[in-house]
Amino acid sequence: MTLQTTEKTRSVEEAIESRHSIRKFKQEAIPQDDLNQIFELVRLAPSAWNLQPWRFHLITDTQLKEKLQDAAYGQQQVTSAPAVVIVASDMEDTIKNLAETVHPGLSQERKQEEVANLSGFFGGMSIEERGQWALTQTNIALGFLLVTIQGTGYASVPMLGFEHEKVKEILGLADHVKFAAMVPFGRADDEGYPHHRFSLEKIVKYH
Repeated sequence: MTLQTTEKTRSVEEAIESRHSIRKFKQEAIPQDDLNQIFELVRLAPSAWNLQPWRFHLITDTQLKEKLQDAAYGQQQVTSAPAVVIVASDMEDTIKNLAETVHPGLSQERKQEEVANLSGFFGGMSIEERGQWALTQTNIALGFLLVTIQGTGYASVPMLGFEHEKVKEILGLADHVKFAAMVPFGRADDEGYPHHRFSLEKIVKYH
């Protein structure tokens, strides 16, 4: 599958260096092939035990985006962007379908052992504890998403400033679902702010 609207896919280095949070987008629909390509790449993100608890809710409908904007305290980037993805985690759904996460190359006996071990491990947690564990894994996928969007020629802005319960109501999601971010994305119509990041000396400690 090839991207229909970009001259070339950026390298990982180019994508990371060029990424800025963008809050104004061009009013151009994103081709379905591009959306498929983005999520084909994002789904390759790693997770502990390969549980993949992330779920992506992609919204392009104008009325739904208006409702999401209201839940996001009126932030204009939600309706400016042609697409908004809600990055969520649903650990309860994952637990119900543990067998789907086990590698198909394992023997049937090993598969049953894996499912039993995982069921025992997570069965000792509360729903809230399982949800928080899954959210840490989903944040890995969020990072992949932001780099992939940039690498395929689009721009994005990750947001946590929204009413989570209201978004669950809008999308019909269960109470236990957790959110990693709301991510409006599309073609950038501004440049964003220059990077302002800590020095390596502050954030990297060699031992």
